[in-house]
Amino acid sequence: MPKSNVHIGLLSDNHGHWDDRISHHLANCDEIWHAGDLGTLEVVDEIRRLAKVQARIVYGNIDNSTIRSEIKESLRWEIQGLKFLMIHIGGRPGRYAKGIRRLLEEHRPDVFICGHSHLLRIEKDPSFGGLYCNPGAAGYHGFHQKRTLIKFQIHDGQLHDMQVIELGNRIKMANTG
Repeated sequence: MPKSNVHIGLLSDNHGHWDDRISHHLANCDEIWHAGDLGTLEVVDEIRRLAKVQARIVYGNIDNSTIRSEIKESLRWEIQGLKFLMIHIGGRPGRYAKGIRRLLEEHRPDVFICGHSHLLRIEKDPSFGGLYCNPGAAGYHGFHQKRTLIKFQIHDGQLHDMQVIELGNRIKMANTG
């Protein structure tokens, strides 16, 4: 019997920002994953409110002690045989942050998720044999040009239908009307 589809929404680096576009795109997700720099507990509340089944959240370097008391620094889990590892500061293939190479070698995730750089990047990394995934930034703070998140499905132990969702420009446009 085939396993059911699990609809995933993945975002990072809100820096306290939440808007209707984010809610709209995550509304039908079974699980919502956040790779850190939430900024406020209100962002945590929105994620938990929208996630139909599970919210998986790690804290980032800007998150205060209140958020850190509720949220873990890193998470490891498995869905349909796929192993996931998520932490906020991870670096990128070829330039991983301190200690990340050890975690990747120790846990051998199928998917490694991080945030922090605000740069959307998804690529297979042969150095650990898995997929590297950074959803970019969903908030306005930072140097990125577009606000982004990622949606995908897990079905029969495989990732399917990965989509990059652009939420708009980072810089709010002034009303010129």
